Amino acid sequence: MIKVSSIKQYMYCPMKLYNETHIDMRESDDYQLSVEIKKLKIDISDLIQKNMRKVQRNMTVTEIENILADNIDPYIEGTTKSIKSMNLGLENSQINEMIDNAYFNIKTTALKLKQVMSILNRDAHEIIDMFYPNCMYSFLIKDKTIDLIGVCDKIEIVDGKYYPVVLKSGNPPLKGVWDQDAIELASYAVLIEEEFEKDVYVGFVDYEKINDRRPVVMDINLRKEFFDIVRDVKEIVENKKKPKVSKNDKKCEKCEYNDLCLN
Repeated sequence: MIKVSSIKQYMYCPMKLYNETHIDMRESDDYQLSVEIKKLKIDISDLIQKNMRKVQRNMTVTEIENILADNIDPYIEGTTKSIKSMNLGLENSQINEMIDNAYFNIKTTALKLKQVMSILNRDAHEIIDMFYPNCMYSFLIKDKTIDLIGVCDKIEIVDGKYYPVVLKSGNPPLKGVWDQDAIELASYAVLIEEEFEKDVYVGFVDYEKINDRRPVVMDINLRKEFFDIVRDVKEIVENKKKPKVSKNDKKCEKCEYNDLCLN
C-alpha cells in the first residue's frame, strides 16, 4: 500500500522518495523523531484541555494562563528525556521551540477563553467543546480501492460531519496553506470518506508556530491533483521509476542524498 507519508515525501522531493525507497533501506531516524515530537504535541494539547476545565469566568487572564500551563513544563521535560534515550537526535533547539509554541498557544487560548466566558457568562467547563470538539487523534485509516494508508493527526467530528486536521510546526505561507499540506489533507479526506462513508468538504491545517488554523476546501481540482500525485508515487514506489532531478539549492544542501543525486 502507498503511505500518505510517501506522498508528503514526493511533494517535498520526488528524488528523495526514490532514494529512500530503493537505495537507502534503513529506517529513518528523522521520521521516527517527527512521530515522537508529534505525539508530544498532541499530549500537550490534551493537558491544556484538561486544565481548561478548572478555569472560571471571574478569573483574570494571568490566572487563566497559569492554570492552563499547570504541569506543562515537567511533562515536556520528562517526555523529552525519554525521546533522547532513543538516540533519535532530538536537539535542545527543538525542545525550546516546542516550549515556546506551547506557551504561545496558552497565551492566545487564555485571551480567547476569557472573552468567550465574558460574553456567554459561563465557566470554561461549560464551553470547552467550542475550543476542543469531539475528535480522534492519530487515527489509522486505509482504502484498499486506491491502495492508500495513513495516520491522520486529528479527525474532528462536529454535528455528524468529519473534518481532517493536520498539525504543522513549520512557518506558514502569508495566505492559505502550502501545496503539500493541501494534498496531505486531500489524502485524509479521501480515506475518511471510504472509512466512515461521509462526504468531506473541508479540512484544516493548524500552523502551531502562530497558533493559526487555515481551512482547505476539498474541491474537484484539489482531488484531481491528489489522484495524479498518487499515480506518480506508485510509479516511483512500486515500479521503481526514477524521477527527473529538479535541483533546489535550499532543499538539496540539507539533503543526505545530495552527493548521490549529483553523481
